[in-house]
Amino acid sequence: MATSIGFEHVRKVYADGTVAVDDLTLEVNEHELLALVGPSGCGKSTTLRMANRLVEPTSGRILLGGEDVTHVDAVGLRRRMGYVIQHVGLFPHRTVAQNVSTVPQLLRWDRARARARVSELLELVGLDPDVYGRRYPHELSGGERQRVGVARALAADPPVLLMDEPFGAVDPVGRRRLQGEFRRIQRELGTTVMLVTHDVDEAVRLADRIAVLSPGGHLEQLADPVQVLAAPASPAVADLVGTDAAVRLLSLGRLRRSDLAPVTGAASVRAGARPQAGEPAVLELGSSFEDGFAALAGTESGSVAVTEHGVVVGVLDAGHLLAALRRVMFDAQHAPVTSPTTTVGTLPG
Repeated sequence: MATSIGFEHVRKVYADGTVAVDDLTLEVNEHELLALVGPSGCGKSTTLRMANRLVEPTSGRILLGGEDVTHVDAVGLRRRMGYVIQHVGLFPHRTVAQNVSTVPQLLRWDRARARARVSELLELVGLDPDVYGRRYPHELSGGERQRVGVARALAADPPVLLMDEPFGAVDPVGRRRLQGEFRRIQRELGTTVMLVTHDVDEAVRLADRIAVLSPGGHLEQLADPVQVLAAPASPAVADLVGTDAAVRLLSLGRLRRSDLAPVTGAASVRAGARPQAGEPAVLELGSSFEDGFAALAGTESGSVAVTEHGVVVGVLDAGHLLAALRRVMFDAQHAPVTSPTTTVGTLPG
């Protein structure tokens, strides 16, 4: 079953006349992680909740794999979509295993199948089922509860996962770790994900594409993280990204051969040679600019050898790292300009 999510001219107006979402058209591609970002009141959570009909749209169409979700049973629809919120919402009187098996039980899975799925998912999110399965939510840390929430959302193997500020209640160190583990799980399972976050860094770190919304539910830009950072499509996007876009790009840019200085006689390793035992740590071609910056900060020589398959192919220094960062920004700023509606293609149906 196709698992893209399409919004066609979707509008949500509340009874008091407040326009939460206005003429929204976008598509979340199959297997993609799309982040919705924007200031408070921009309609990002409303948009997410319209996808599983926790909020009903005023007009327009919302499509799941080409099927209009407003024409299907809402309860059945929600069982086909995982849903994770900031404060998890675990049932306090049920054990971790019972929480994770909630949807399989509703779907009338037999006990053996449900038990096997619970063990599989707890292991997937890094919790030993023999240790954690019998615990109750109050016996868990915030990060552990969030892991259980993700496991519960994935229990029935939903093709689509909706996430509303899923890591916001976790401390910064735990949040970074959870983000990395979730991205690994999402890629492994191929789940289509819509993620709402107020944290631009989180969106940049996790998303394949970012949809930037402004107050009133207007779509300002829909693009990959590099383009959002380096080439904001409007003043509203530029304001959201802030003045430290170049710093955020450090985690996204990847080193190419053309970014490197040639190895000279003064270098510690000659070009084409394999690094010798006892030499300082080297970078692998394709490493992030962030890794390059960290490596340079830890060396006294001011340069770091870069290898490909164990063979040194060049040297990175501060000047070449800065040039590489400018290269990424230039490429993004000179990419073909597209409006938010023309980047999504033609929606099915």
